[in-house]
Amino acid sequence: MSYTALYRKWRPVSFDEVKGQDHIVKTLKNQITSGRIGHAYLFCGTRGTGKTSIAKIFAKAVNCESPVDGSPCGECSMCRQIASSASLNVVEIDAASNNGVENIRDIRDQVQYPPTEGRYRVYIIDEVHMLSIGAFNALLKTLEEPPSYVIFILATTEVHKIPITILSRCQRYDFKRITIDTISARLHELTQAEQIDVEERALRYVAKAADGSMRDALSLLDQCTAFHFGEKLTYDNVLEVLGAVDNSVFSSLFRAVTAGDTKGCIYTIEEMIIQGRDLTQMVNDFVWYMRNLLVVKTTDDAEDMLDMSSENIAILKEEAELTDSDTLMRFIRIFSELSGQLRYASQKRVLLEVALIRLTHPAMEPDLDSVLQRIHQLEEQLEDIEARGISAGQGTYGAAGSMAAFGTCGLPGQPSAGSDPAGSLQQSPSGDSGQTSAGISMGSAAETISLPKAQLEDLNLIRNEWAKIVRSIGGGARSYLRDTVVEPGGEGCLTIVFLDPMSYDMGKRPTVIGELERKVEAAYGKSIYFKTRLAGRGERLDTIYVTKEDLEEKIHMDITYED
Repeated sequence: MSYTALYRKWRPVSFDEVKGQDHIVKTLKNQITSGRIGHAYLFCGTRGTGKTSIAKIFAKAVNCESPVDGSPCGECSMCRQIASSASLNVVEIDAASNNGVENIRDIRDQVQYPPTEGRYRVYIIDEVHMLSIGAFNALLKTLEEPPSYVIFILATTEVHKIPITILSRCQRYDFKRITIDTISARLHELTQAEQIDVEERALRYVAKAADGSMRDALSLLDQCTAFHFGEKLTYDNVLEVLGAVDNSVFSSLFRAVTAGDTKGCIYTIEEMIIQGRDLTQMVNDFVWYMRNLLVVKTTDDAEDMLDMSSENIAILKEEAELTDSDTLMRFIRIFSELSGQLRYASQKRVLLEVALIRLTHPAMEPDLDSVLQRIHQLEEQLEDIEARGISAGQGTYGAAGSMAAFGTCGLPGQPSAGSDPAGSLQQSPSGDSGQTSAGISMGSAAETISLPKAQLEDLNLIRNEWAKIVRSIGGGARSYLRDTVVEPGGEGCLTIVFLDPMSYDMGKRPTVIGELERKVEAAYGKSIYFKTRLAGRGERLDTIYVTKEDLEEKIHMDITYED
């Protein structure tokens, strides 16, 4: 006897054997029990979710001589004939190959004759969206007013291609994707019946790879068991057969991407190719892996949303801290686009390596997302440098050392480098070198220094010298604060008014404002804090401060000052 594929051998023969479509099964059983049977049904949903199987079960149930709770008995002559495809009452039509007007005209001619046995003649039209426009038009009238003994069941995976005139004449049933738990439980039942020794973890992965399709899951299981016939089917065996990659590989690949390790990424891809892994499948799984990272990073109850062990969730939480949500979404978008490109690409490896290089070198891309990623990396580097400087005893931003360092920037009223600044350390009359002229105690470790609050005259001085202060700041902060104006913001406070929304988004960050406050406090020896706001639309600001150099650049003339 020839071998029968698992998805054919274990096709459901009654409503009780249908898994994952309880809402549809219950409705159809109630219709049969109550005798409220419609004349046209539309079954739509993704492949392998049970559309054709339920259509055949329904055809048996409406013709069954003794149905049990709306389900066919499976023992009467009609049930046996329909199950063996010997009944003339059930006609299956493949619309992909019978999509012409003449094929529909044949159906119209056949429906004129009532069934010789049984109560209903059932027409099951698979892939009905493949019918031509003319065929749909030919079907309209018959579909709307068929004889009382005729039932049409239309099945499709692309319901959007069906004309609205057809949809309005049918009872529509949407088939859901079957959950991983449901598929895994069904596979467990079948492997026990088939006496297949398999790991539970392997079944879970097969169920996940099926993507909501029970038929795909059975086909994949059939493929895996055939490759490892007579052996225990393990998780590693399934990965080998399906060309998939373990999560540990995705973990190392993600860490290499976030660290900017291009070499490590290329080596990982090289290893996967040597092992014979499918790059398209690898990219799809990596997108799913990063989706899980995003869920862990943005939700508090990730354990309830992710189907994995607590150990794996703990690893995901650790890796989620390696980058921010915006960068992670950028990674997902790039790899999602790559997944579509790989489907028809001849050089899949090249495209994958280029995508990884783009991720590890954001400077290669001019878009805003890559710029934000670069800024995030720079901020992390600066924070790391500052942290290492403090731990090494370099000191904090105080009134003495920081002021001396800031004085080299050429702020007015400050001494140049090499001179003795006003805030430099002086030995007290008692000879205690740990005491400044202001009476500030200095220990071996840096201490927080309390400065007097900035008064009105201090705020006015800072306002007048704002352009020079901004010019003295290095890095990206200077570009964010360049086109800004300061205005009184309250006692000991100034408000920075931004003219550009993008500069406002970047300049209002605590790291930028914190650095500015420390610099100004060190230079002027007064406690001050800054607030930020974005200038209103059409708002005219009284004063915009520019430097001498900026003005000379604008007017292309030398500027001289007269007393």
